[in-house]
Amino acid sequence: MSLNLSLSIDGQSRETLAVQLRNAFRTQIEEGTLRPGTRLPSSRQLAVDLGVSRSVVVEAYEQLCAEGYLVSQHGSGTSVAATARTDSGSALTPDDSTSTAAVWDLRTGGLHSSTFPRQDWIRAVSAVVTTAGHRELGYAPPSGLPVVRHTLAGYLGRVRGVRSRPEHLMITSGFAQGLALLCRELRDRGHHTVGVEDPGHPGEWEFIADAGLRPVGLPVDADGIRVDALAASGVRAVLVTPASQFPTGASLSAQRREQLVAWAEAVDGYIVEDDFDAAFVAPAQRMPALQSLAPDRVIYAGSASKVLAPALRLGWLATPAALTAPIERLRAGWDIGCSSLEQLALARLIDTGVFDRHLRRLAADIQKRRQAVHQFVAREMPGTTVFGGHNGLQAYLVLPERCDEEALVQAARRRSVLVRGGRFYALRADDRPPALVVGYAGVRGSELSRGLAGIAGAYRETTGRAGPGSTPDTPVASVSSRWAATRARRS
Repeated sequence: MSLNLSLSIDGQSRETLAVQLRNAFRTQIEEGTLRPGTRLPSSRQLAVDLGVSRSVVVEAYEQLCAEGYLVSQHGSGTSVAATARTDSGSALTPDDSTSTAAVWDLRTGGLHSSTFPRQDWIRAVSAVVTTAGHRELGYAPPSGLPVVRHTLAGYLGRVRGVRSRPEHLMITSGFAQGLALLCRELRDRGHHTVGVEDPGHPGEWEFIADAGLRPVGLPVDADGIRVDALAASGVRAVLVTPASQFPTGASLSAQRREQLVAWAEAVDGYIVEDDFDAAFVAPAQRMPALQSLAPDRVIYAGSASKVLAPALRLGWLATPAALTAPIERLRAGWDIGCSSLEQLALARLIDTGVFDRHLRRLAADIQKRRQAVHQFVAREMPGTTVFGGHNGLQAYLVLPERCDEEALVQAARRRSVLVRGGRFYALRADDRPPALVVGYAGVRGSELSRGLAGIAGAYRETTGRAGPGSTPDTPVASVSSRWAATRARRS
């Protein structure tokens, strides 16, 4: 195999060619230009490329192998040794890996990579690529391919009761792009604030603030967002998760849904419905999308991130007719649409029924995990209750009043378990009860069991409880009542 490599040496330098070559390799490896595992040209090929004797390259390779920079295997050639970190963080996301050797990550997030239907996706992409013509391989309309929007509109109507025509549906690069477009449009319409659920998603609050709007925290109870607090806040747009409130898992009750729609009508406002994990709501509790009650007031948003993989960057917005054209104009000025091939692959999964089968399997697995967490709490964490019922991809655990939330989080970290306390998801500082939010979808089943065992040990250390069978200091019912009472006072 002939491999190219960007290296140069100076024939006029006082350093020997072999030393120059070794130094050049060291610099590129240490600076990250040459990544761990990178295949290098053969000594013969590199010698030809650089115009030097092969012995110069052999000497440099041998010395770098001895120093641990390179590895050489018979039949596999020479490559950069796996001595440097291969995962790079982001300036926007803190890197927790430096603070702990955590093995089990029970923070909230997406699904474990093992749940991705790889073979189904490969077959869908293969079929799409095989039949793709000039239109499919060209530039897609900014709002998405018409055939895909037609398929998706039909699917959302069938599964979630969404009332939207294909021309009012936009394919976005995940929910993040959809939210960015909506924030821009709200600003253009004179909005300065957006109501958000509290507790809720800190990343979305920061995103909204960066877009030039101020997030206003609104309390949540067992029936979802408090609409009376929303009405008193003065905002005219609100972002909600009605199917399964994040992170509590509470479903927005039928009465609250009617109140929320009435509020939007009264203030001439908009509701952004983030329907990110409706697939994981227990069927008996699953209601149609909020958008079905008021398509002219509710902007419906969804994505494939929580049901397939975030890497696909596939999301969608179903907008009221009055917002469709303005948002399309904004989108046209930002990019030229999502990948047509991935749009078509998703549509094929839906059309062939593969997507429905995948979701059924996935929901059954999540339900088993949820039951395991509930049983664990009842057995290993006396005095703790799961708030919100049988919904979502995480459990919101209300802890006994005397439990130190941060101490519990740190005790779990010392046991190689990453988990977050309830206050991490709080926008307002108040006297809400201590809580722990356990994500159970992002690890394998065996890893979940070990992570829960670590939390149990941390709980016993923090509370001084002996474990299963001990008498709870605070009855579960009183904990839940206290949480609701706190919400009522703060509203």
